[in-house]
Amino acid sequence: MSIPFSNTHYRIPQGFGNLLEGLTREILREQPDNIPAFAAAYFENLLEKREKTNFDPAEWGAKVDDRFYNNHAFQEHESEKCEAEEKSQSVTEEETPVLTIDSEDDKDKEEMAALKIQAAFRGHLAREDVKKIRTNKAEEETEENN
Repeated sequence: MSIPFSNTHYRIPQGFGNLLEGLTREILREQPDNIPAFAAAYFENLLEKREKTNFDPAEWGAKVDDRFYNNHAFQEHESEKCEAEEKSQSVTEEETPVLTIDSEDDKDKEEMAALKIQAAFRGHLAREDVKKIRTNKAEEETEENN
């Protein structure tokens, strides 16, 4: 008698997930008609590359996974980065530091940018005034015609 549902947890060998991920990526890229034959050819090619270059993608993937899950310094670095982002978001407008510009070239660029912004705003105000004048004229003409 077999047990249809079991609480057995199998451990996936290190690097196996990376091998399957690579195979899956290539299958999706190539779209072969015969997937088992393609997988056999893929793994043969992978074995040949491993023998020639002494580079094992499964071993490399296992090391990357191990570093990600077991390197506490890596995890601490991530938590420090999150804390720094939270601190920068909590800065109010009063605490915003004023940037100082040292070189003349930077000052000239800043002045030109300020002039462009001011000119664009003045143009916006002028267009708003023209709209008001046109609507007033149109209203006066409709009142005169009635």
